[in-house]
Amino acid sequence: MKKNQFLNIIVALGVLGFAACKKDSFLNRHPLSDISPATFFTTETDLQLYCNQYYNTLPAQTLQRADDQSDDKANAMINALLAGTYTIPPSADTTKDLVGTGAYITQLNLLNGSGTNWSWALNRQCNFFVANYAKADLSDSIKNEYLAETLFFRANDFWKKVKAFGDVPYINTYITDTSKSVLYGTRMPHQQVMDSVLKDMNFAVANLPVTPAQTGRINKYAALALKARICLWEGTYRKYWPNGGDPAAYLQGAVDAAEQLMNSGKFSIYKTGHPNSDYYNLFIQEELSGNPEAILPLRFLPSVLMNGIDRNLGEAGDGYSKNFVRNYLCSDGLPTALSPLYKGDDSIDEEIQNRDPRLKQEIATRGFDLLNGDTITVPRIATVTTSTGYMPIKGRSNSLAAWNANASTYDFFIFRYAETLLIEAEAKAELGQCDQSVLDKTINLLRDRVGMPPMVITSLVKDPHSDFPALPVLLDEIRRERRVELASDGFRFDDLHRWHAGPLINNPETILGIKVLPAFKSEYTYDISGVALDANHYVRVYPSITARQWDDKMYLYPIPTQELTLNPGLKQNPGW
Repeated sequence: MKKNQFLNIIVALGVLGFAACKKDSFLNRHPLSDISPATFFTTETDLQLYCNQYYNTLPAQTLQRADDQSDDKANAMINALLAGTYTIPPSADTTKDLVGTGAYITQLNLLNGSGTNWSWALNRQCNFFVANYAKADLSDSIKNEYLAETLFFRANDFWKKVKAFGDVPYINTYITDTSKSVLYGTRMPHQQVMDSVLKDMNFAVANLPVTPAQTGRINKYAALALKARICLWEGTYRKYWPNGGDPAAYLQGAVDAAEQLMNSGKFSIYKTGHPNSDYYNLFIQEELSGNPEAILPLRFLPSVLMNGIDRNLGEAGDGYSKNFVRNYLCSDGLPTALSPLYKGDDSIDEEIQNRDPRLKQEIATRGFDLLNGDTITVPRIATVTTSTGYMPIKGRSNSLAAWNANASTYDFFIFRYAETLLIEAEAKAELGQCDQSVLDKTINLLRDRVGMPPMVITSLVKDPHSDFPALPVLLDEIRRERRVELASDGFRFDDLHRWHAGPLINNPETILGIKVLPAFKSEYTYDISGVALDANHYVRVYPSITARQWDDKMYLYPIPTQELTLNPGLKQNPGW
């Protein structure tokens, strides 16, 4: 049974704008101007309560419309950035809705952690703590624990800003009336900011406890997971971008952090011996606390805190792209272009035969129970359910209770061990250090869960349809594994960014869905007369275009116009 542990509630209430049933009055926060440093920062409770406000920025993987801004999906409402219709926000407290009309919405309405706005509120909160925490009459180890929490969140905030905007001002001191000139400074180069981010993360790893005094607070393992994620991103960015800098220290940092997690003995891949359902079931669990794959979970409690993700996933109008689905290997471990087991895609029933079992655990196919006995007996295409015919089901259950508005108590992952293993494999491969023993401790553990053949270096064959034809086959296959295992987790655009691979968006298959041959039209649940098909009978999600058009300016977001007016020294990002 779940226990009412107040920090878990703080985390969840902060992260999810669609969460319901707030009960704890102590969550009400006061402006920093109402806090007197001379009297407030005195006890450990003070430090705890102050740090609680950061937790709403933890990057929970809600799965809702995640990866729509990539080649993995083609939502019914076209992504504004990839469509070229995204315009510059007027101010820092708003950002554009990336789906549909592109209307301006507040940042709270986006998945928290997206980092696509220019707000410096969290940075200010962190710097205020750094300026005052030492006043507490506590041991250095206790004070450093909360400083480590603060630097964890500050580092994550700066990393998100670097991903979103590139060079950004680096502010690491609390700004007062006498130091406000810092607000009018110029942008610090990306590499310098990230070097400071790594310094903060190293402090967090060194000073956060393995077991915090208060259940639910971030710990050393969460810091290692974030460090591994950040270091892989920055290391590969430096490798693949012109003048990106030396990648070695960051790639090694990713390896070091991942291996500390792997060697801790605390985590493993969740499996129960059911390869055709274990992956799917991992994401519809009422309790992730104690799950061996959960480095840090986001917990929900009946009648205390619930979410509406199950229903939202069913009404998202989402759909995986033909390009994404082609990425699944056949059950013999070979790509569809090389495997004799591949049956083609004249129907979805043929397309899913003899494929990686994760395909049927991530995409609704014949026999899947959508809701309380509403079983798919024929393929479906409808704007409200799926745009492409490849309906995402990761995190979606058939529970009527979970379908009710804001009534789901399925937990979310914040950091998942599977990602750590993928980071280890990729970073090792980038460093030229990935041998069979590395694969057996990483990729092959993921494949074993679903009954796929292991990846064997000596047997790898280059996929003729690879998105990365010039990439060594080992790295290519590790990237494929990452794409499949982390589908809908929200990493894909960041991956395209760090690999300098935005032009993959131009592939026409990224806006195509299932094939609908005339002979099979009568099988579809919904009237498909309004669904556009191309000359080869594939669903074309956006009838007015044959492909999306990548522009390199899309790697970065524009700085809000008001910010440029307030500080002319900032300068707008290229192309905007």
